[in-house]
Amino acid sequence: MRIDLEARTSRSTTLELLAPFAAFVIAVLIGGIVVALLGKSPLQAFSVYFIEPLSESWSLQEVAVKAAPLVLIAIGLSFCFRAILWNIGAEGQFVMGGLAGGIVAIVTHNGAGQSLLGSSWIVPAMLLAGTLAGVAYAMIPAYLRVKLGVSEILTSLMLVYVAELTLDYLVRGKLRDPNGYNFPQSVPFDDVARLPFLMEGERLHGGVVLALISVVIAGIVLGRTLFGFDVRLVGSAPKAARFAGFSDARLTFAVFAISGGAAGLAGVCEVGGQIGQLQPTISPGYGFSAIIVAFLGRLQPVGILFAGLVLSLSTIGGEGAQISMKLPLDMTRAFQGILLMCVLAADVLTRYRVKIVFGRRA
Repeated sequence: MRIDLEARTSRSTTLELLAPFAAFVIAVLIGGIVVALLGKSPLQAFSVYFIEPLSESWSLQEVAVKAAPLVLIAIGLSFCFRAILWNIGAEGQFVMGGLAGGIVAIVTHNGAGQSLLGSSWIVPAMLLAGTLAGVAYAMIPAYLRVKLGVSEILTSLMLVYVAELTLDYLVRGKLRDPNGYNFPQSVPFDDVARLPFLMEGERLHGGVVLALISVVIAGIVLGRTLFGFDVRLVGSAPKAARFAGFSDARLTFAVFAISGGAAGLAGVCEVGGQIGQLQPTISPGYGFSAIIVAFLGRLQPVGILFAGLVLSLSTIGGEGAQISMKLPLDMTRAFQGILLMCVLAADVLTRYRVKIVFGRRA
């Protein structure tokens, strides 16, 4: 007896729409079993993870703030994944974007709480520098794939560690605050080098707005432009795309530039919005979590927006569960990993039918 996967002759739109919801429910059930094995109440855990963060104003803001980088990065990754190209290094592009944008804020700081040469251009310059840094860093695995045939999975992933160590080295060295009592961090950014906050005294910043704008732009590009058609065609029928004259190399550079730029933009929004300075670590793993968001959202812009909110909600809930239920924070990471596996399994089952075959293979 063996189990085969048989391609479905027709794919149900309803089944594809319901698959992410089914994957989420199954992941929650598996998580509930794990919580029960730890001697805690699964119902209480579900309430802490997914209900309580929606009951307070501050926690709703935290959900939006943490969802913004996830959505930005996942929107960029969706272009790569749709084209069957695997940029696994968005975390590194995020870090390099934050570093580049942070350097702009640091070099314009004069140590007196103000910035040199005026102020109105600083935040746009930070955003541009972060985006371009992300693009440049993403071009490395794209170039190696196109010119040398090197797997973009390995190169993009390995470059994550290069980016993290580069940030750590600079923050502990040349970028360290000379008046910071030897702590490994840069000078605090001036107010004119911070993203504007949407409400006085709150944590919502302009990065949330940029994430929403990216969803709209991605929807238009993917649904209404020739480039979007190119990306969809290469992903669904690569042989037909080559026969039609679409360039694999040009598309590879284009989608890696988009994904790297989006990750870099998310990085500079993080340091210029929520953190306000450079530190040895500026990401809790947004670049990797965004992969889950991209697939949970079915690589669709609106779906990614909701998936980012769900994953952010689980992160905030996980922090609450760590305090109120004494559950380990790794439980949240484990749940997110289980969720990714469930989403991928659901995706396979929408495209293939499980077939049990008895007898020996011919």
